Amino acid sequence: MSETRDQAQTRRRWITLAEVVAVAGVVIAALTLYSNWQDRREAAADKAVAAASATRDKTRFQLRGTPDDDKRAIVLARSEAHPLGDIRVTFPTGLGVSPQDSVKQTIEADWFDDGLRKATDGGADDLTGRLPVLIRYTYFTDDVPTTRQAIYDIVWQTRGQRFQGRKVELLDLRLRESGGSQQRVDALWAKDRPAA
Repeated sequence: MSETRDQAQTRRRWITLAEVVAVAGVVIAALTLYSNWQDRREAAADKAVAAASATRDKTRFQLRGTPDDDKRAIVLARSEAHPLGDIRVTFPTGLGVSPQDSVKQTIEADWFDDGLRKATDGGADDLTGRLPVLIRYTYFTDDVPTTRQAIYDIVWQTRGQRFQGRKVELLDLRLRESGGSQQRVDALWAKDRPAA
C-alpha cells in the first residue's frame, strides 16, 4: 500500500513536530541544568560569606572595663572566649607618666593620679574629664593570639578633700578610636585637658 501525497505531508509534519519537541526538551534540560548549577554556586558563595562572617565574629573582641568599688582602678572585663594576654597602657606625654604594663588586668589610678593632679592644678577641686590613653592588648581566640591597639578614654573626676588635697576617682573606660599613636594621644589630651 502506497501512501498518498497528503499522507506523506502529514507524516513529514509529524516528524518535524517531533523534532521540535525533542529540541525544546533539550533546551529545557539545558536551562534546568544551568539553573541548578547557578543555585549551587550561589549557595556555595553564601556559605563562604557566612563562614567568613562567623570567623570574623568569633575573633572580634573589644576591650571593656568598669571601675572597681573604690573607683581607684578600672577592672578589664574577662571573657572565656577571649582570654587577655599582654596589656600596655601609654599615657599622654604631658603627664610625665611612663607606659604601664597591666599584670592584674586592671588600669590603676595610682599610675597617673599625681600627673593628672599636677596637670589640672590651679583650677576647681571638683573636676570631671577624659584622659586619652593608648592601649595595646593581646587576646586569644582558640589559642591564636591577636594584638590590637586603640585609644580609650579614662573618664575621671577629682574631689576636694579637707586637709588631703584632691582625690582622683575613675568612672569609666570608653573606646575612642581604633588604632592610634602616641602623637594622637598627645593631640587629644591637648584638646580635652581641663583648663587649669
